[in-house]
Amino acid sequence: MASYSFTSIAIHALISIPLLLNLSCLFHNLNLAAAAKHGGSKVYASHNHHHHHHRGNHNHPDPAAASDDSNPRLHRAFLALQAWKHVIYSDPYNFIATWVGPSVCNYKGVFCAPALDDPKIRVVAGIDLNKGDIAGFLPEELGLLSDLALIHLNSNRFCGILPQSMANLTLLYELDLSNNRFVGPFPTVVLSLPTLKYLDLRYNDFEGPLSPQLFQKNLDAIFVNNNRFTNVLPATLGGSSASVLVVANNNFGGCLPPSIVSFANTLEELLLINTNLSGCLPQEVGFLYKLRVLDVSYNKLVGPIPYSLAGLSHLEQLNLAHNSMTGIVPDGVCCLPNLANFTFSYNYFCEEEGICQNLTSKGITFDDQRNCLPEKPHQRSQKECNATLEHPVDCYEHPCDGGFGGGAAAFAPTIAAVPAATPLSSPFSTAAPSYT
Repeated sequence: MASYSFTSIAIHALISIPLLLNLSCLFHNLNLAAAAKHGGSKVYASHNHHHHHHRGNHNHPDPAAASDDSNPRLHRAFLALQAWKHVIYSDPYNFIATWVGPSVCNYKGVFCAPALDDPKIRVVAGIDLNKGDIAGFLPEELGLLSDLALIHLNSNRFCGILPQSMANLTLLYELDLSNNRFVGPFPTVVLSLPTLKYLDLRYNDFEGPLSPQLFQKNLDAIFVNNNRFTNVLPATLGGSSASVLVVANNNFGGCLPPSIVSFANTLEELLLINTNLSGCLPQEVGFLYKLRVLDVSYNKLVGPIPYSLAGLSHLEQLNLAHNSMTGIVPDGVCCLPNLANFTFSYNYFCEEEGICQNLTSKGITFDDQRNCLPEKPHQRSQKECNATLEHPVDCYEHPCDGGFGGGAAAFAPTIAAVPAATPLSSPFSTAAPSYT
């Protein structure tokens, strides 16, 4: 039986994506804010999607960086950080124990760099409190940190809603709020950040529909998985430049809109696991010619595998498992030159075409169990197969049951949990993420 072994993106944790730069080197050798604005570095490398989190205190005393009248920006940062400190209620690892006095550049987790508009002035350019297990919320004073290029707060217990004052963070390049306890509707304040490239909201309790404007932002990576988002995916997904789109483990319902083709020039990884998708997989998915990872498992998809998938020459990981798809497994897909893992178990496929009957000979890891494949072991019963195959779906006449307009039921995962042993072609699972 197949088991996924990803090299491009960590699996079973929805974990990682490379950062703008290694933090310790970033603030000693480079101007982070300049890199953010001028694109000197990508958010992550396409073949190395792993966070580099550094919890050590890399700050060094800097008398010139003291918060006094000679540097009003650091004074504003001092006011903001002290306000934040007063709404932190638990700090088991003593992250904020050093947040004392006006020298904010010496605070643990706070990083300073020369200002973009005046290199002689030092400003707070980054905050990294990853894995702090800190409990509290984000105060309105956070908006005083207008020179921030990155905020990394993953794996804490921050709660509440995001302050609207975050709209003042016009230089922000990376925002990682993953694995916290934030609530409320999709935080539209992030859509007002002009330089934002990396957005990670996964593993929180945001709810309601996704804002259509999210997919019109010039973002490089979008992670909104493992929240309580509902309603259908927006019918218009155009305008984004994202190379990674992960919306898994929400309760969207409806169909994947054909406008997904708007991502064709950039999208490399599309992860839609357990999102209650229905209808047919649109042919437009096969036009995403840069795709390396496609995972639509644990949904309610019907109909055949789109023939257009045979054109995805870069595809390495394909997971169609746990749907109600029918028809043949086409030779064109099995012959894809870079395909390394193909899982199509727990469907109703009735024929494997050509080389698909012997993927082992091509060195492809696969799982075809619980289908309707003659002479293959561990298949469905004839009664199960007949009940579905006697009612074929015409994806040309009825590509989407209910269209794009119907709302989704209130959040209640239709699949309680993905078994731990189940291979998921994604950087996540239903378990809490672990960061490396």
